[in-house]
Amino acid sequence: MSRQLHRWRGSRRAFAATAVAALGLGLGAAACSSTPASSGGNVSISINCAPTAAQDPVQHRQWVADVATFEKANPTIKIVSVYNYPCTNLPVFTAQLRAGTEPDIFYIDFTDLPQVLTAGQAADITSYVNSTTVPTLKDIVPSAMKAVTAGTTIYGLPTNTYTQGLIYNRKLFSEAGLNPNDPPTTWAQVETDAKAIAKLGNGIEGWGDYSAGNNGGWHFASYMDALGGTTVNTNNVPPTAAFDNANGLAILNALHTLRFTDNAMSATQGLAWGTLQQQFAAGKLGMYIAAPDDIYNVIVPTDKGNINDIGMGPLPSLTGKPAGSLGGGNAYIFAKHDTPAQIRAGIKFIDFEDLTPGQGTTFNYARQKADGQPVGFDEPSLFDGATEAQVNALRTKYATINVSYYKAYVDANESSDGEPFDAQAVYKTLDPMMLAVLTEPNVNIPALLKTSATNVNTLLQFSS
Repeated sequence: MSRQLHRWRGSRRAFAATAVAALGLGLGAAACSSTPASSGGNVSISINCAPTAAQDPVQHRQWVADVATFEKANPTIKIVSVYNYPCTNLPVFTAQLRAGTEPDIFYIDFTDLPQVLTAGQAADITSYVNSTTVPTLKDIVPSAMKAVTAGTTIYGLPTNTYTQGLIYNRKLFSEAGLNPNDPPTTWAQVETDAKAIAKLGNGIEGWGDYSAGNNGGWHFASYMDALGGTTVNTNNVPPTAAFDNANGLAILNALHTLRFTDNAMSATQGLAWGTLQQQFAAGKLGMYIAAPDDIYNVIVPTDKGNINDIGMGPLPSLTGKPAGSLGGGNAYIFAKHDTPAQIRAGIKFIDFEDLTPGQGTTFNYARQKADGQPVGFDEPSLFDGATEAQVNALRTKYATINVSYYKAYVDANESSDGEPFDAQAVYKTLDPMMLAVLTEPNVNIPALLKTSATNVNTLLQFSS
């Protein structure tokens, strides 16, 4: 899955509820790729995932201002913004790749590069990327550069990374007699706290989870990482399912108990991305897992949640210390049809907007504070070294949130395990397993795990 880009951009994968609307927006972007690449020394580049005014007027205004600033400093470059939300929609994305109608620079999740390369729609930008064109290049974390590289060939530039943790409602914790400074770290503690929160009544649920839109499988994979396991064993040829074991059983038993024994989850299941954030912002949900961007990009600005009610801790595990977390990120890929002039111009814009501390919508913390956006979340960084130190100094200087509310998450320092092989297809295959656990009171969990592993093995046999 994806993290937010430019504060909100990207959100998560395509959601069925928005597929039709997004299809119109996304395919409309195809026209941008027909914009003349250059004329009389000028160059035009189209780029998608620009924040829409309807979704977030503040970030839209910031984007427009940044484009104007960039174009003034680079009068021969014209930025053609493609406004779309969500940023990636699987049917749209696949259709554009097949037709070769993606924008000149297009947004992807880290897991999307193989699909892009299979479609033959990425330009080789290796010779254009260096410490002169991207001054922070040497400090970009290796895992992020790996996500835009095949062999030794670079096809794009990463823009962020993420790991997941436990987001919880501090206000509901207090109302339920729980310590808001002590989030649960084990599944047993999750159960205790979720039951206490659910007893508040008034439609309040203790725990929430996904089971649709590829999101259920995505969460299950992160739970496996936290227990020290993995969803897919890539050491085998072809790769094989690796969750039909004690770890997988523990996760599904915990979720089934929360749903049917404790009645700490909603009777309405089959939820995809977006629903839990809305419930949480409305004060109707105590806990769920996500990356920090859910807070500052969705729950607070879009769903109007109260930033002072929110805390974050590590992923639940059996021991109380997560072994790791599913991690990923986002990038911009350069289209096969790009000219050399467009590649150079695109790198210059992404460096300005996404890879330079103190500027752009990603790292302009001074502007974010002035615009009333929450600043101060310490999360997995795109950078190491001197650049990371610079980012941290700016983030601390302009912090507006109570950073102690997120200390448990920061202190856990969960390592990023990446996403499984053929991640989106695996997640989709695992959604029915999550749905069954959350909707069938008498489900045979061992049999369900075995069937799901067989289905994933069949998928991997033909996708490897």
